[in-house]
Amino acid sequence: MRIQISGINDERFMRPLQLISNLFFEEAEIFLKHSEHDIEALFNFEFRQSDFRLACELKAEGKTYEAFLEKSFTATDEKEQFKQMKQAVLNVYVTALQQYTGITQKWGILTGVRPTKLFHKKKLEGRKNEEIYKQLKEDLLVSNEKIRIMEQIVEKQLTVVPDLYNLTKEVSIYIGIPFCPTKCAYCTFPAYAIGGKQGKVDSFLGGLHYEMRMIGEWLKERGINITTVYYGGGTPTSITAEEMDMLYEEMYTSFPNVDRIREITVEAGRPDTITREKLNVLKKWNIDRISINPQSYIQETLKAIGRHHTVEETIEKFHLAREMGINNINMDLIIGLPGEGLKEFEFTLEETAKLMPESLTVHTLSFKRASEMTKNKEKYKVAERSEVEKMMNKAVEWTKANHYEPYYLYRQKNILGNLENVGYSRKGYESIYNIIIMEEMQTIIGLGCGASSKLIDPVSREITHFANPKDPKSYNDGFKHYTNEKIKLLNAIYERI
Repeated sequence: MRIQISGINDERFMRPLQLISNLFFEEAEIFLKHSEHDIEALFNFEFRQSDFRLACELKAEGKTYEAFLEKSFTATDEKEQFKQMKQAVLNVYVTALQQYTGITQKWGILTGVRPTKLFHKKKLEGRKNEEIYKQLKEDLLVSNEKIRIMEQIVEKQLTVVPDLYNLTKEVSIYIGIPFCPTKCAYCTFPAYAIGGKQGKVDSFLGGLHYEMRMIGEWLKERGINITTVYYGGGTPTSITAEEMDMLYEEMYTSFPNVDRIREITVEAGRPDTITREKLNVLKKWNIDRISINPQSYIQETLKAIGRHHTVEETIEKFHLAREMGINNINMDLIIGLPGEGLKEFEFTLEETAKLMPESLTVHTLSFKRASEMTKNKEKYKVAERSEVEKMMNKAVEWTKANHYEPYYLYRQKNILGNLENVGYSRKGYESIYNIIIMEEMQTIIGLGCGASSKLIDPVSREITHFANPKDPKSYNDGFKHYTNEKIKLLNAIYERI
């Protein structure tokens, strides 16, 4: 779909208009200036400053669609003025496109990853829920259904972490282990075959132990405690039981007041990496939360997406973890995997019901730019938008019937059906780390390969990003440099405390 837009010359509108267009059309091209290409849709925006009226006219396929918005723009500084104008432009743009396509965007003009963060921001400003609800609906065109789940999740988060808005005096830690048995077709995380050329585990672990010691020393000097620790990757249980043992020992030695950490999670997502010996190590170091991720209970699907474990293995390892006293297990499911529709997803939910993990994250497949699946879309056929929505609705029904409640939510670009990923849990088993990373209320220090740090200024709440290299060789060559740079940033941010 080639779209010519007139009445807007500011290039800053290009990206948000492109993101909205992508929600409606598989391939959309936006032109703010005259194009020599054949134009399939023509938009004309008209601003009337006297009454703050913005009108939009869409001409396509011989028909005309109109939308308009009357609103007072109250901002005084230029940045806020542009933000309000952008919202208004996108409001009428979405309205006209919905008329033209017949597709309703339940998330309205929102295309960001963290919609619930917006709800929290309004609460921090002192807004009441009714006022937030009105703004989300009228200005951002978010549907009642999506606002309700945002409100429900925010209230749940504040129940689980009552001091969520006051966590800046502590930090959380993310530890990235960049190895997996194989790489899944939809994955873009740092994940290298543990037996491959990049799989120099000894060198990598040496650098990681160094980072843990240096950051632990910095935390102790500052008197800063840790709220949560999350071992991700890759698959952290890809390394040996002995290597895991040494890693967790380093955590207890280097980090301050480990006995006060509210939650420690280890992603054991690939069932083919779980052994009795490794589970014993987790128990030894009081690791109280793990993930065992089936993604699907259809064996053909697992094979198609590159997960080289069996459905039976997932079930077997789940029961083994239970037998060994692991009582806080998360499982991930993915809606819209290649070849799957409502029937296959219902079967996956039926199998999940036989295990009943403490928490369940329901992801909607996203075509991530660098993934194998995106590069070969013709090979991976996925369900239509309407079918994906039915699968999501079934997940909502199933979780409610089985006493799971939503407690965090995030979205991704190119996500099927413009839907969302939702974390559900039984009462008392919500992941604090998942809440913290989604709502960006606390500094998260990333250690290890591919680990990203989000350093949040305790006063201004501005975020500074810092990323370690994604490949093990670059990390092994430069871990001291990256550690020192991270500590410099931390010193600059926390020197005022």
